Amino acid sequence: MSEQNIPVIDIKSLYGMDRQEIARTASLIGDACRGIGFFYIKGHGLSLDDIEALFATSRDFFALAEDVKKQVEISPSTGNRGYVPMRGEALDPSKPADLKEAFNIGLELAADDPELVTGARFRALNLWPDQPGFRETMLDYFETALDIGRRLHMAFATELGLDADHFEDKLDRPLATLRLLHYPPQRGVVEDGQMGAGAHTDYGCVTLLLTDEVGGLEVRTRTGDWIKAPYIPGAFVCNIGDCLMRWTNDTYVSTPHRVVSPAGRERYSIAFFLDPNPDAIVECLPTCSGPGNPARYDPIRGDDYLESRLNPTYKASGLA
Repeated sequence: MSEQNIPVIDIKSLYGMDRQEIARTASLIGDACRGIGFFYIKGHGLSLDDIEALFATSRDFFALAEDVKKQVEISPSTGNRGYVPMRGEALDPSKPADLKEAFNIGLELAADDPELVTGARFRALNLWPDQPGFRETMLDYFETALDIGRRLHMAFATELGLDADHFEDKLDRPLATLRLLHYPPQRGVVEDGQMGAGAHTDYGCVTLLLTDEVGGLEVRTRTGDWIKAPYIPGAFVCNIGDCLMRWTNDTYVSTPHRVVSPAGRERYSIAFFLDPNPDAIVECLPTCSGPGNPARYDPIRGDDYLESRLNPTYKASGLA
């Protein structure tokens, strides 16, 4: 596989019981994770109509008046949930704030959940806008995306020589975030280095991204070239994040990427970031070290790792 190309992988075997086919799919995914760090997936069971309904709901939210959206604005007390206004974060802290707005949704918890009662980090009630159908649509998709993410982790474990269910008890109450993104048309003066989303690697284990046809996502190859990730109808763009890179002792390597929104065009995307359970210990997997290849990172809890990555992003734009 040329690392200048992002492979397209059919994952329908991950929904079956044929171990040989599962291993074949896992091998393709592993090759991508060891290579460019990005891959498309199809065969995930989500229809084009399902995807369009998600985007329609997202577009309706971002079309609301600013004062309405700010009623559910993110803050240090909302557990990384809620509305992120324009220029509300800088994914590349060395550059001006990003030209996008977003809405974050986390794992849905009951008001009397023990983690909420004790004030655990990154645990909070989701904030919901006054928009008919929004909550139901997004929670249904959250569960779908989480299921796909778990199946991908089954493939990771298989490819890495672990039991297929190795990650299951580390992803049953994950610090996952469903993120709706809107990149308005860029008009007027744009600061030097400012773009839709600055160059960055993702924090967690794996990202599942749905995009519209506008494009704009760019991926940096291992040789340092930036290539476009073209829109493929019905396919997710997936990439591994820094947490999985750490877990695999750099066997899988995360890849910098950015969003360069086409001038004068509006862009929407929907991302699902799968981070592990807060108490999951992220440490070198037993098959990812050996003589001459010692563990490169100290063990760390999932919530400690996430906090270490989120703080610089929001401090750069004054929200932390």
